[in-house]
Amino acid sequence: MVLATSAVRLASRRIACSPATRRAFASNARQESAPSKALPFLAAAGLAVGASQIVSSENKTYNLTKDDVLDKEKWKHFFESYYNSVINFATKETEDKFAAYWPRNILILFGPPGAGKGTHGPKIEDMLNIPQLSTGDMLRAAVSAKTEVGLKAKAVMAAGGLVSDEIVVGIIRDRITEEDCRFGFILDGFPRTLVQAKALDKMLAEEGACVTKVIELEVPDSVLEERICGRWIHKQSGRSYHIKYAPPKTMKSLADGSPDPASMFDDETGEPLMQRPDDTAAALIKRLKGYHKETVPILKHYAPNGVVKSVNANQGMDGVWGEVLGALKRGSDKK
Repeated sequence: MVLATSAVRLASRRIACSPATRRAFASNARQESAPSKALPFLAAAGLAVGASQIVSSENKTYNLTKDDVLDKEKWKHFFESYYNSVINFATKETEDKFAAYWPRNILILFGPPGAGKGTHGPKIEDMLNIPQLSTGDMLRAAVSAKTEVGLKAKAVMAAGGLVSDEIVVGIIRDRITEEDCRFGFILDGFPRTLVQAKALDKMLAEEGACVTKVIELEVPDSVLEERICGRWIHKQSGRSYHIKYAPPKTMKSLADGSPDPASMFDDETGEPLMQRPDDTAAALIKRLKGYHKETVPILKHYAPNGVVKSVNANQGMDGVWGEVLGALKRGSDKK
């Protein structure tokens, strides 16, 4: 809200800057807020010039009579609204500057199947307030929205082909222009190969950006079988559970000690959980072979840029999260 007349603003400024006003604010700082203490002085300013107008931030005009000027509650409402408007404007201005001039947090989260990406990715997302982008989710959204690259992807899939790296990069390019990505994003499931990493780098360079952090969750292959075979997920959100380490609250066991599939539900939504078809010991061997052969070289690609940080994910969740936080800190890769 702003006062419509310059006379009121001038009178208020003179009163607010007077020695008496400053002494009043200083002596009552611990007992009463500045906005409340300022009300008598604002009222005096209004009386000095008679009736005026208040124009709200919603462009509504309120006429002030002499009685209104003496109404402490109306002045309190005006002063608090004006204060909030200034704070909101300053916050928005700072956010816009940050988005325009500071580098975005562009993170890649790496790790073999069962390393904990589904557990710690959402926590990073919540802490930094940036979205975790899954290539599968982005692909489905682009196809559903019938975007140009989405239609290309749909045609390829309808023909039984594999979606090319060029199409996937195009889908990422479209997605990261949305409002929730203005401060950054987390890539999950991409890049999977060195070729894809280079294509991603080229696309980001065209946008004036680059990968700012690569976090690798390290777990020995020998530990992963138990993790993988005991994993259940909530398909819609990606939340991950484990029958031993992080069971859902509803889980019940059968006579042989295995979990009862009928009792596996998501803690937050109550919706059924599922196991991925490839979360088996046999499939894990093949998946790990592919991970080490194709994905790990990407770490060597980004290492010279000083953005790669490894985290020991073969420990308790609190310990892993503590190392993740350390890896996220600015300059942690220089230590």
